[in-house]
Amino acid sequence: MNSTWGLVLFSRPAGVVVSLLAAFVAVNAQGKVFFSQSEALELAFPEAEEVRSNTFVLDDDQAARIESLAKCKLDSKLVKIYTGLREGKVLGYALIDVHNVRTQPEAFMVVLSPAGEVRSLRVLAFHEPLEYKPTDRWYGQFNHRSIDAPLRVGGDIHGVVGATLSAHATTRGVRRALAYYKVLIQSEN
Repeated sequence: MNSTWGLVLFSRPAGVVVSLLAAFVAVNAQGKVFFSQSEALELAFPEAEEVRSNTFVLDDDQAARIESLAKCKLDSKLVKIYTGLREGKVLGYALIDVHNVRTQPEAFMVVLSPAGEVRSLRVLAFHEPLEYKPTDRWYGQFNHRSIDAPLRVGGDIHGVVGATLSAHATTRGVRRALAYYKVLIQSEN
């Protein structure tokens, strides 16, 4: 330990062991940032000439419809949707979902096809201990899903032993993204 207090409480060898153990636990317990927003958008739309962002302020009716479709409450009535374009043609849409898993945040990007199916899901940051983060293979089970799929952990979405809260939080986030698409994008077209 670095403080005088730590030296008083522990003998030097015990203090070194406790300090190393505390540092090891702190490093392993911390989460990780995997991609910045700009990196994630480049990966989401590698062929895009332009990526536009639209910020929506939901009215009460839109919020109620989205909550009904997503089967979960919204934390905010503000949502930003990114649109990848090439030669004026829409390549797809991306939404970043930030939510707490247990006590710490997770951020992931859901990329949707122009038809509103999940094209990919990429974890941008995960601040819970990394052992609570599901595998990339688990996240892949959302690909090609639409708002018509039940998207229920223990049903069409496999659970994850040791990461139950992560699985539920991610599933809710994907349902929200699909509901945003249905209410804000599909209803405009």
